[in-house]
Amino acid sequence: MSASNPETPVKADDHGTNRWYLSTAPVLRALVHLCVPMAAAMIVGALYNVINSGVIGALHDTTLLAAVTFGSPLLALVMAVGGMFGTGGGALVSRLLGASENEPAKAGEIKHVTSFAVWGSVIVGAVLGGTGLLLLDPLVSLLGADAATASATRSFVAVLLAFVPVLAAAFCLEQLVRAEGATRQVMTGLIASTVANLGFDVLFILVLHWGVAGAALATGLANLVVVAYFVTWLARHSEHMSLAPRWFTLSPTVLKPVLGIGVGELLQAGFLIVTSLVLNNLAAGYGDGPLAAMGVVVRIAQVPEFLVMGVTLGVLPLFAYAYGKRDHGRLTAALRASAITVGAITMVSAAVLIVFREQVLSVFSDDRSVLAIGGTILAAQLVAMIANGFAGLLTSLFQATGRAVAATVMSVTHGVLFLPAVFLGNLWFGLTGIIWALTVTEGTVFLVGGVLWLASRRAIAQGLQGDPESAGEPLETAAL
Repeated sequence: MSASNPETPVKADDHGTNRWYLSTAPVLRALVHLCVPMAAAMIVGALYNVINSGVIGALHDTTLLAAVTFGSPLLALVMAVGGMFGTGGGALVSRLLGASENEPAKAGEIKHVTSFAVWGSVIVGAVLGGTGLLLLDPLVSLLGADAATASATRSFVAVLLAFVPVLAAAFCLEQLVRAEGATRQVMTGLIASTVANLGFDVLFILVLHWGVAGAALATGLANLVVVAYFVTWLARHSEHMSLAPRWFTLSPTVLKPVLGIGVGELLQAGFLIVTSLVLNNLAAGYGDGPLAAMGVVVRIAQVPEFLVMGVTLGVLPLFAYAYGKRDHGRLTAALRASAITVGAITMVSAAVLIVFREQVLSVFSDDRSVLAIGGTILAAQLVAMIANGFAGLLTSLFQATGRAVAATVMSVTHGVLFLPAVFLGNLWFGLTGIIWALTVTEGTVFLVGGVLWLASRRAIAQGLQGDPESAGEPLETAAL
């Protein structure tokens, strides 16, 4: 990976290149290029989770499945560490790529951003992994394992902790590769990782009989595969990125924008873990039926939710590039097109699933108690999905344009609001209150996002003028 010469002309108009999609391609073509591979990769990942559960379930030992379940929050937290560096770093990289069209010297700053992001994720991951291994027994208890599942959970978590730096680096690199518009390569890497994970699962679990330790080892090695793929791709194809330690810096010009955006991702993941645990525990108090129905509805809603996430995550580099380039028209067009896409996906999906809810639910369960409550839970989930889709799009806009406070508020508001909503809903309305608590929360988060968007339009417009700190009248911001 070589640093670019600041005087080298920026090649952003080569038709069909990743850079072309970010810079000058028709917005709809850019959206397809950026978003479809992201959605496909997430759907493949979800399919793997189902298959992985089946592989472990083939051992007919419920304690092993429980151990993996208990370890899942830890895995989510580790991914969030990578996301903290990767999301902030990726957004800054895309902005610098866009800015380099007007100021070629800006491209020279990218190597510092990428080196800081990757090595920062590795260092923090190593600290967390080492600390977790030193405090392994208390950590296993904190995750909820009882006497029957403690041994298996300890084996799973111990191996997972050893791979924390790899897991964090893998997720960080994914965001950095995506920052250059290379979403097809991201999809290829993630699918390759999924296939490798499945192969390792079969070898370690079914052939070598290493149980959940084998499952954790498979996850770690599969992420090592994806790290190797991304590093190799960047070395061969990236003109500006470098992972060399010599470019590592703690300069405020890198540290502040990367962590300013990234910390919100970490906080959001922490809140999601807590809210998921609280929701499951409260629902379990009403019997197995509601809990099972929630599980069924989550699986039903996954496909449209992944499609929406493909748009909201995939479009972030396009927003950031246009903002860095100071291309007001392209940023406006990208926001409008992605909002229409999110609206179409969520509205059509919700309408179809509501109309055919009985038929869809019956595919997953024939339990009358599940079917009775499932329709209500599905309706609440789908309304929440619509609000969440637009809120996610606003969050990506704030991250792309460097609005750290707004992005962080969006990331943490969900957790801050959901806990009182679900507790009060349970207290005042029982199970109905629990079911609709998420919907109320997502709707409120969307409204908060709308207020933040209105408050940020002036600052975004000033940034498009090239002077985000100065006062002045905004550009035409009707669509922003």
